[in-house]
Amino acid sequence: MKSPLVGGVDHVQQSIALGKRPHIVVATPGRLVDHLSNTKGFSLRTIKYLVLDEADRLLNEDFEKSLDEILSAIPRERRTYLFSATMTKKVQKLQRACLRNPVKIEASSKYSTVDTLKQQYRFVPAKYKNCYLVYILIEKSASTSMVFTRTCEATRHLALMLRNLGLRAIPISGQMTQAKRLGALNKFKAGECNILICTDVASRGLDIPSVDMVINYDIPTNSKDYIHRVGRTARAGRSGVAISLVNQYELEWYIQIEKLIGNVLNF
Repeated sequence: MKSPLVGGVDHVQQSIALGKRPHIVVATPGRLVDHLSNTKGFSLRTIKYLVLDEADRLLNEDFEKSLDEILSAIPRERRTYLFSATMTKKVQKLQRACLRNPVKIEASSKYSTVDTLKQQYRFVPAKYKNCYLVYILIEKSASTSMVFTRTCEATRHLALMLRNLGLRAIPISGQMTQAKRLGALNKFKAGECNILICTDVASRGLDIPSVDMVINYDIPTNSKDYIHRVGRTARAGRSGVAISLVNQYELEWYIQIEKLIGNVLNF
């Protein structure tokens, strides 16, 4: 039996589920700390396995305080597993500080994308970026697409613009409640909407096997985020397309991506 713990979901129902002593608890760090502090009888003193998925993101400053509290509440005698598509100094530091006799299993020593992914870019003036986005989405109207933006406001703006043009788009971002995020995701997976406008909140941890195309409307400022974004498509042996819209202000970030993956993107 497993119990998921995430924010934006009823706390009492989660407490009842924890009271049934599940074998596996899948949680976001903040909500797990919340239950450690406020749910009577709940503790992590007997856990045998700690798994950190997307370890590089969980070890950044946003989650550092919560993870410190979790690590102090669990036994030292345990097995710890760290999973990440990209390695950072934070992950390496935790390996040295918190793991005894760590074993590192690496699929590749350099950052790369899958061979079935066609990666392209369009160098466009910033003021015409919306026009290019609409053109690509109309040309690929039969495709299931994810469009990544830099801000939550941009997801709402683009989704509204695309819907007014008759395209089936829906936004998802960290500013939405958990219920609304799940609702948007379910509509996308069910095919009710074939365009998901999202921030990097959707670049990791989502099981959406049928994404045909990823569009980077905004180039990520952290080049490693590019790998996570385009990893939403070309999964399980399927082919996929990733198109990056690069304006005159984003050229440096685009060059860093090419250096990271060791590949020149096609025009």
